[in-house]
Amino acid sequence: MQFDEKWAFVFKKQEHCDPTAPADANRGDYWDHVAFDPEHKLVVSVVPGARGLEEAEAVVADFHRRTGGRVMDLMTTDGYPAYETAILHTYGETVWPPRTGKPGAPKAPYTAVPPGLNYATVEKRREKGRVVEIVCRVIFGTLAAVLAALKRSPVSRAINTSFVERYHATDRHRNARKARKTYRFSKDWRQHEAVTYFTMYSYNFCWPVRTLRVRGEDGSWQQRTPAMAAGLADHVWSLPEWLKFPAVQRA
Repeated sequence: MQFDEKWAFVFKKQEHCDPTAPADANRGDYWDHVAFDPEHKLVVSVVPGARGLEEAEAVVADFHRRTGGRVMDLMTTDGYPAYETAILHTYGETVWPPRTGKPGAPKAPYTAVPPGLNYATVEKRREKGRVVEIVCRVIFGTLAAVLAALKRSPVSRAINTSFVERYHATDRHRNARKARKTYRFSKDWRQHEAVTYFTMYSYNFCWPVRTLRVRGEDGSWQQRTPAMAAGLADHVWSLPEWLKFPAVQRA
């Protein structure tokens, strides 16, 4: 699983906002915090908003809920430190040190990551706008466990966030509000969030991804969406089908 943030803005960029003006409260920089499955090219979770610990914890917690709390073989992010705190807070388990029977106050409980949780970061150092160095660090787990997870991976052999970054480019192409230089930027944060959810989650079911296609029995290529690759759908959905599908299923 890869976590990352994508920048956009609402009404005007952050440097032009007045922090004392009530009208600018929901204007300025707006980030998409995304949890992305590289193997199935699936957007698992997205939380739009400011770039901060609260949003990082929200996307990790939502991902944890959507995956039933299962421990992933490997999580990767960039060097943004909020993710380390968010992952520890969401997945961590409280450990109570045993009593020693010796004089003095007992050791305080602490939070530890569960066995099997591996988390690594990749940081890019730039000079004059060009990447001159890439530094990878193992935050939770061991280097041997991370390398073993990469060896089992069907899509990558290196610690990276390339897949979620490539998806960001796809989303900018599909959502004109988020092009870097455009007159089509969002003017209202509610509309911005609504279109964010619309483009990202419809991508899962309605957007065939070329690298996910497979050969059929007749030798022809079968197009697949991320939802099909992940076993959530058995065909490419049309937008009307996706929009009309009830969010709440009644027994």
